[in-house]
Amino acid sequence: MSTVTDRPRRGLHRGEAASGWLFTAPMLILLGLFLVVPVFMALWVSVSDWGGRGSPFGSSVDFVGLKNYGALLFGGGLAEQDFGMSLKNNAWYVILVVPCQTALSLFLAVLVNRQILKGRGFFRTAFYFPSVTSSVAITVLFLFLFSTTGAVNAALGWFGINGPNWLNDPSGIFHFGATSGPAALEQGSILGVPLWDWIGGPSVAMCVYIIMAIFTTSGTFMLLFVAALQNISAEVQEAAMVDGANGWQRFWSITLPQLRPTLFTVLTLGLIGCWQVFDQIYTGTRGQPAKTTLTPAYQSYQSSFVNQEWGQGAAIAFLLFVIIIVFTLIQRWVLRDRKVSARRMRPYLLAVERAGQQGGAR
Repeated sequence: MSTVTDRPRRGLHRGEAASGWLFTAPMLILLGLFLVVPVFMALWVSVSDWGGRGSPFGSSVDFVGLKNYGALLFGGGLAEQDFGMSLKNNAWYVILVVPCQTALSLFLAVLVNRQILKGRGFFRTAFYFPSVTSSVAITVLFLFLFSTTGAVNAALGWFGINGPNWLNDPSGIFHFGATSGPAALEQGSILGVPLWDWIGGPSVAMCVYIIMAIFTTSGTFMLLFVAALQNISAEVQEAAMVDGANGWQRFWSITLPQLRPTLFTVLTLGLIGCWQVFDQIYTGTRGQPAKTTLTPAYQSYQSSFVNQEWGQGAAIAFLLFVIIIVFTLIQRWVLRDRKVSARRMRPYLLAVERAGQQGGAR
C-alpha cells in the first residue's frame, strides 16, 4: 500500500524520465535518421534488384530474396571468386595485424610506463603521432617508401639484398617462390579460390598494408594499455619483488591478468578495424595486383558505385557485418573469466598478502 509521501517521489521520477527523454531526443532522432533508417534501407537493397536509380522502394524494384547472397556464396561465377579472394586477403590481414599490433602496443606501453625512463612524454607522443595522422597521407608515404626505387629497397641494397617490386608482386609470401602446388590443393577450392592460394598467405603487396596497419594503430592501443597499467597497484608489484618474482613472473602472473578487460577492448577494436579496411586500399592499389589486395569493404564499394550492382554491394556489407559479429563473440568466449588453478594464482595471492602486510605495518 503506497503512502502519501511516495506519490511526490514517484512524480519526481516520472519528471526526471521525461526530462531525460527530452534532452536525448535530438540525438536519438539524428541517429535514427542517419544510422538506423539507412541500415534498414541497405538491408532491403541487399534483397532487391535496385539498380541505383530512383527510389529503392519504387514500383520498378523487385524483391529477389537471397539471390544476391547466393551469387556471392554459391554462384560459382566471378562474384563468388572475387568475394572469396577478398575474404582470403582480409583473413590473412587480420591474422597478422591483430596479434602483432596488440603485442607491440603492450610492449610500448610497458616501456613508456617505466618510472626510470626519461622523456616518457616525448616517447608517448612520438608513438601515438602516426595514429592521428591522416590515413591517406600515411598511405601515400608508404607507397613512396615501398616503391621499386623507394627508401626500403635502397636500404636493403646496402646489405646486398635486391628488394622486391612490393606493390606489384601478387605472389603469396608462404609459397616461398613456388608457382604451383600439389594437385589436391590446386583443384580443391573454397568460394572459388584454390586451397593453394588460401594457404599461401598474403601477397607481397598486401604485406605493405599489414606493416602500415601495425605502424599506425599500435600507438592508439598503447595509450589504452598505459592507462590500464597505471591503475595497477604498485604495492602488489613491490611485494612480488620481495617474494623473489622476476620481471617475467610479475608480468605473466600479476600484470597480464589485470589487463584482461583492456586486452579484450584492444583485440575487439583491432578485429573490427582490420575487417573494415578500405581507405588504404582505395588510396593505394585498389585491389591490385591480381586482386591480392582486394578486401570485402573495397569490393562492396566497387560493386555498388563502380559496377552499379547495389544489391550485391549491400549483401557484401551485411556478410561482413556477420563475420565481425561472429569473430567478436568467439573472442569474447576465449577471453571469458575462467577458474584459475591455485598454482597459477599463488604468486598473485602471495603478492597481495604481502602488500596488505606492508600497508598494515605503515
